[in-house]
Amino acid sequence: MPSCQKLRPSGTYAGKQGFHYFEGIARETVGAQGICLHLLTIPPGGRAKAHKHATHETAIYVISGHSVMFWGPKLEHRMETGPGDMIYIPADMPHLPVNPGPDPCTAVIARTDPHEQESVVLLPELEELVPL
Repeated sequence: MPSCQKLRPSGTYAGKQGFHYFEGIARETVGAQGICLHLLTIPPGGRAKAHKHATHETAIYVISGHSVMFWGPKLEHRMETGPGDMIYIPADMPHLPVNPGPDPCTAVIARTDPHEQESVVLLPELEELVPL
């Protein structure tokens, strides 16, 4: 029978998207079956690679800082985010977050993929659609 577990984010890992994440709740750390929960800090000037999460939804809560997320089939939509914002990203939705500001942006990220990185699909053909 599974047991309750507590983690304190300490180690980091490099995500396919181009950011470093703090290890959190995932199949690899606690044996999660249907969810993952991680902490991400996007440094000033940080930019992810264009990607989507195949068949998995994402929920984000911005703790501090500001960022911009480009999203849509051709990354044609732009969403500005800041502290207290909650963001929902449907499964298979292309997106690319950027931190254009002078301060780090920290967020809690939850996905319906317990492996977290397994469903990441990079979309290099969309990279040039978002200016540097």
